[in-house]
Amino acid sequence: MRKLPILILLIMIVYIGYLVTAKTIKQTEQTRLVNYLPDIMDELERNDLEPDEFAPVLLAIMDQESHGKGNDPMQSSESAGLSRNEITDPTESIKQGVFHFSEMYRYGEANGVDLDTIIQSYNMGPGYIDYVVSNETNHSEDIAKSYSEYMVEKSPDLYTCNNDKLNFRYPYCYGDYTYAGKVTAKMEDMNKIVEHHL
Repeated sequence: MRKLPILILLIMIVYIGYLVTAKTIKQTEQTRLVNYLPDIMDELERNDLEPDEFAPVLLAIMDQESHGKGNDPMQSSESAGLSRNEITDPTESIKQGVFHFSEMYRYGEANGVDLDTIIQSYNMGPGYIDYVVSNETNHSEDIAKSYSEYMVEKSPDLYTCNNDKLNFRYPYCYGDYTYAGKVTAKMEDMNKIVEHHL
C-alpha cells in the first residue's frame, strides 16, 4: 500500500521536471528568435514590407527552418542559388531570407494568391504559386502534395527523400508539403513575441 503513494509522488516529480524542461527549451528558442528580431524588422523595411505585419511571419519561418540555430537560421542559401547552408553569416541569412520572402510575397500578390500559398512558396519556390494559380485554387496540403509529386516526376533522381521510405514526405520529396501549416501554427506565439518586444 505504501508503494502506491511513493509511485504517484515519483510520477508527479518526473512530470513536473518534464514541464519545467519543456518550458526552458521553449524560452531558449524564443530568446534566440528575439535576438534576430531587429535584423528581421530592418530587412522588412528595406524590402518595403510592413515590419509589424510581417515580422511574426518571418519569425515563424525562422522557427520552422532552424529554431534560430546555426549560421543560416533562415535556411536561405538555396533561395540564393547556393548549396544548402552555404551562407555562414546569420545577418546574410536574414537578408536573403527576407528578400526571398518579399519576392514570393510580391509575386503572390500579383497573382492573387492567399498568404498560405506565399508561405508555402518560401519552401517550394515561385513555381508553387504558378501551380496554385493554374489549378484555380488556394493552398492546401493536397495541392502542395500534388505540386511536389509533379516536381518529383520532372526530376526523379534529384528528389528522392534520400531513398528513405519512412520519411514522412515520401513519395512527395520536393519541399515539405506541410510547411505552411507548420509555420502558421507558430503565428500566435510569434505575434506575442513581436508585440512584447516592440
